[in-house]
Amino acid sequence: MFLKAKMIKTTIHRNRHVNWLIRRSLNNKEVASSKKGAVIVYTGKYTGRSPKDKFIVDTSDIHLRIDWKNNQSLSVENYERLRKKTINYLNSKKELYVFDGFVGADEQYKLHVRIVTEYAYQALFSNHLLRRPTNEELKKHRPQLTIYSAPNCQADPKKEGTNSEAFVVLNLEKMTVLIGGTKYSGEIKKSIFSIMNILLPAKNVLPMHCSANVGKDGKTALFFGLSGTGKTTLSADPKRQLIGDDEHGWSKNGVFNFEGGCYAKCVHLKKENEPQIWNAIRHQSLLENVIIRPDGEFDFDDISLTENTRVCYPVEFIENAILSGVGKHPSNILFLTADAFGILPPVAKLDVNGAMYHFMSGYTCKLAGTERGITEPKATFSAFFGGPFMALKPIVYANLLKQYLQKYKTKVYLVNTGWSGGPYGVGHRISIKDTRAIVTSILDGKIGKNKFRHDPLFNLNVPISMPEVNQEILNPRNLWHNKKDYDDKAKNLALLFTNNFKKFSRVPREIMKAGPKYVI
Repeated sequence: MFLKAKMIKTTIHRNRHVNWLIRRSLNNKEVASSKKGAVIVYTGKYTGRSPKDKFIVDTSDIHLRIDWKNNQSLSVENYERLRKKTINYLNSKKELYVFDGFVGADEQYKLHVRIVTEYAYQALFSNHLLRRPTNEELKKHRPQLTIYSAPNCQADPKKEGTNSEAFVVLNLEKMTVLIGGTKYSGEIKKSIFSIMNILLPAKNVLPMHCSANVGKDGKTALFFGLSGTGKTTLSADPKRQLIGDDEHGWSKNGVFNFEGGCYAKCVHLKKENEPQIWNAIRHQSLLENVIIRPDGEFDFDDISLTENTRVCYPVEFIENAILSGVGKHPSNILFLTADAFGILPPVAKLDVNGAMYHFMSGYTCKLAGTERGITEPKATFSAFFGGPFMALKPIVYANLLKQYLQKYKTKVYLVNTGWSGGPYGVGHRISIKDTRAIVTSILDGKIGKNKFRHDPLFNLNVPISMPEVNQEILNPRNLWHNKKDYDDKAKNLALLFTNNFKKFSRVPREIMKAGPKYVI
């Protein structure tokens, strides 16, 4: 696994129990303890993903498959330099931690993964997030993907072709990932997701940046969305069973979770709004960058370090989770967007072409803290609601979605969890109570009984009324004090949609026509 150690004999701790890893991380002062028994790590400079520091090694076997317009390449030579630096660094440590696990709950598509790191807390993170083998499975575990995480190993941009001291490098030919210069554990999680998103389409499986749950009727629902749009919050519903909160595949067998745990945002967390996440913060949970008050309690409203505060825990901590990680083909799909301009309605029904348009557009507003350098909401179009992780050419994912939507007659809705009554700083965020009522209406099938109005600018079918929802928010224009200002901002947003979609070539006309109708 390693190059030969030169001076120091390295002790390798393999697949240690969670409680052992917690004690070790506390003894090593990697984490702090809390009143609830959970531990907290402070990740320093990097409190979120660093997209500009992520690379794919440009090898001949994948060169023609990758969408290089949206992905950074690294030469094989620079990869080798970084690999040797990373391995030599890890070999210099007195102790290392190894976790062996699986990605993918469906036996037909699961991937054997090994994670090697210098920190016990990252082994704890990996133990929570990946699917955990039984003792018998461990005996047969043969890593197909190996991740080397060395947070204190820094790159030299001039010598190794990176953009900073931090690096996340994916090599599909060698099936390795190198991570250095950052203590943010989300890089481990998302690098695995990125690998799966490259491998699975060749097996006719659609990888998805979504959460998934199941109702008492056995029907599966998917919640697509970028970080901060509500995937984890809305899928953690006490009345439904959780399959997973972030990463799934859709195959001929149905839906399956990639992971064995959850990685939930903590900013402004309240028990009454998100009881399942609140209750999951207990002994063995790992939090990132959450402030502890002098009385030992968490202050989830303190964003002095970052808005991207997180908690990681195994899916078993959700009381009604489906531990098998699998579900039937979805009956409903919800595309979640956090529109910080206060323009889009809180819900709209999409036909297949509309679903394709918004799946490829992936509109939302990046919220502060989810990525390094983002300090205020910023409009973004991230194809498939996960563009940074979907490295293949867009038509690959789009065709897979169309195939499954048509085959299984899945209904699709656009749900705005963002602002109403004005843009960020003027209006207010749509209440979690109203959003939950909208989601319940969709999943119970009640929304289909409503009358709809057609929004001519955005080409959306919007319900006129909904049970237990503040009716005023259904037409966002009515909540703006200055109607002309709304109209102007709406046209600007429609134009952003139109201009963004121009980047896709050879898109069928019926999909193009399903988007906003604004023409200069």
